[in-house]
Amino acid sequence: MKIRIIIFVALLIGSTMTKLNAEIKKVAQSGYQFLKIDADARAAAMGGAFILVGTGASSMFYNPAGMTEQPASIDFFSTQTNWLADIGYYSLGVTKKLGNFGVIGFSMQTSDYGSIIGTRVADNTAGFIETGNIEVEALAMGVSFAKSLTDRFSVGGQVKFVSQSLGNTLMPDGSEKSNKTDGLAYDFGTIYYPGIKSFRFGMGVRNFSKNFKYEDDSFPLPLTFTMGVALDVMDFVGSFGENHNLLVEVDAVHPIDYTERVNMGIEYGFKKIFFLRGGYKFNHDTEGLSLGVGFSIRLIGLMTKLSYSFNDAGSFSPVNRISIGISL
Repeated sequence: MKIRIIIFVALLIGSTMTKLNAEIKKVAQSGYQFLKIDADARAAAMGGAFILVGTGASSMFYNPAGMTEQPASIDFFSTQTNWLADIGYYSLGVTKKLGNFGVIGFSMQTSDYGSIIGTRVADNTAGFIETGNIEVEALAMGVSFAKSLTDRFSVGGQVKFVSQSLGNTLMPDGSEKSNKTDGLAYDFGTIYYPGIKSFRFGMGVRNFSKNFKYEDDSFPLPLTFTMGVALDVMDFVGSFGENHNLLVEVDAVHPIDYTERVNMGIEYGFKKIFFLRGGYKFNHDTEGLSLGVGFSIRLIGLMTKLSYSFNDAGSFSPVNRISIGISL
């Protein structure tokens, strides 16, 4: 049965990889694109392949079931992302173990789009006049819960409030109309260990919601279904000892607004203190290669984690992220 499970998951991911060169037919079909941005430097360094190796607070942004994997009672993390066009994104999360009851958590993601000058058509030489800065905002706040149903199987879910404001529209009569939408979205996922050392597989669903609407046309959030496999290669190579670990994860990604993708990530750890990471997003329109480093040290009784990631963005400037985490 274990072999059959591995073969099934491998075939599923393999079938996704055969579609990577398919014609792109699903673009510009969802809104709230900030929800697709990697919210953790460790995950970004591993090419977004994170639904199984993610633990604690950062896992809420990928697969809430990973909250059950945190070793500490309380876990906190925060990330700053220097995105394209001088846009900034900020993420944070905190999780708390409740004994045998499970793990609860809170997450938040917000944005900084900088100063955007509004204009209005006018009968002058320039053809327009300035109307002041436009306030553009994006926000997501979520509450999560996860539980290990057995020593091999964990489930988790998140309910989050999402909102986005594209500023106000100046109407012909001089009044202003707000371009803001908000509502609820849902994430959930699973992790299963079939009993072959550290090998596990699972799935995650992000941004399930009703349609949103600004004017006449409605649109969904960037609903994404992901299935992946992961393992620590060193579990199968015992000669290297316990000072080394080599996590590998491969995810098959099915987004609502793009053709299928495959994310691959790898993380080498030395004594669980120093980490080197790399990854690649196949069939992505902008991102591809990713690299990163991480450190985990104990300071004044607190386990402190620091991560940095570098993501190639094609024709755009590279994307840099810094995450800090604290566990106690």
